[in-house]
Amino acid sequence: MAKTKKVYICQNCGVESPKWIGRCPSCSEWNSYVEEVISGAVKKPIHGVRSAAVPELISEISSADQPRMNTHSREFNRILGGGIVPGSVILIGGEPGIGKSTLALQVAMRMPAVKTLYISGEESSRQIKLRADRIEHGEGDCYILCETNLEAIYTHLHNMKPGLIITDSVQTLQTDNIESPAGSVSQIRGCAAGLLRYAKETATPVLLIGHITKEGSLAGPKVLEHIVDVVLQFEGDHNHFYRVLRSSKNRYGSTSEIGLYEMQSNGLREVDNPSEILITRHEEDISGMAISAMVDGMRPFLVEIQALVSTAAYGTPQRSSTGFDLRRMSMLLAVLEKRAGFRLSSKDVFLNVAGGLKVTDPGTDLAVITAILSSDTDLPVAQNICLAGEVGLSGEIRPVGRLEQRIAEAEKMGFNKIVISSFNKKAGLRKNHKIEILQAGKVEQLIRMILKP
Repeated sequence: MAKTKKVYICQNCGVESPKWIGRCPSCSEWNSYVEEVISGAVKKPIHGVRSAAVPELISEISSADQPRMNTHSREFNRILGGGIVPGSVILIGGEPGIGKSTLALQVAMRMPAVKTLYISGEESSRQIKLRADRIEHGEGDCYILCETNLEAIYTHLHNMKPGLIITDSVQTLQTDNIESPAGSVSQIRGCAAGLLRYAKETATPVLLIGHITKEGSLAGPKVLEHIVDVVLQFEGDHNHFYRVLRSSKNRYGSTSEIGLYEMQSNGLREVDNPSEILITRHEEDISGMAISAMVDGMRPFLVEIQALVSTAAYGTPQRSSTGFDLRRMSMLLAVLEKRAGFRLSSKDVFLNVAGGLKVTDPGTDLAVITAILSSDTDLPVAQNICLAGEVGLSGEIRPVGRLEQRIAEAEKMGFNKIVISSFNKKAGLRKNHKIEILQAGKVEQLIRMILKP
């Protein structure tokens, strides 16, 4: 007879404890331990177990590219490395209401040649139908199943034999083999492992939608991210329409690709040219604005950096940043104060990246300090100039990677000049650039070059 035992498992990190404790010693989370019942099945002997798997010589295994399923979405195909690989398990995470279910439904509706089973544990079939009518992307060969029991889902999979499985969400599934509530660490781990085994045995791709914690990481045990093949993070600000699909793990492609979407009333629209949307053309020059040629992953585009510098009204200066690291902005302000002689310690500084994007590329440093100095001196930067460079602690302008892509993107958007580091040798650049390339080695040179009264 199988033995059962009760343990307490932290729902934040998955650490087990024989008794309930208030604070997890691993992740320091309070009141996260939940009692779960674990069944200990009788172990089979090691010898004599039959297996369908056969050892293969590595030199005889074919390394040819696997045929991929076309999702008819350029952005989604780019993120996955060319399409969905049969038998792969894809995990999409993001904040509530960011558009995960809409993205998954659009993928299902755009693949009419593939029989898709959409398993919903959170919404009714009528709610999904209303969303499908709203996004207006064709009917597709999509079936809706509102079920949370994994054993019942296996029965439908055996009868239907779909070509694609979408589960919304993995935290709502539960199996009868584990005596714990849905959403617990044991249930998430067991259900994800069961779907992974089905995907590998039948070569059927599975797309899982996952919740995130208040810290922004995927909810459930870390093993969930280890067992899947692709982990995608859907990011965005609820106050803006733009969404970024970012890959943090991909066994079949690069993790440097990103996809940009715009949330509209009829679903998610792919943004083919983000530079054209993120840059605002003004009729006259305005101080406190600079254009940066940045790279996110492997994709170059231009963003608008806005800055406002004013006298501190209450004695203590304020530092506020939206879309840019506040600590890095403080470092750049210290460089301007120490190396360039600008007295900014007694002034309020506000920084914003237009479009609601979060910028992590160090190549935007040059545009940040240019926008700050432009607002402080009230001298506008010409609209035909963009910048790409990293600023060091000694005030030097350091070179950045993928410079050719940045220059080509600025040239495509109609800019006449681009400022880069003087440490970037022009000999390594292409000769047929129509855009004028300006070089600066110090912040002082940048001031004399850009800010002209």
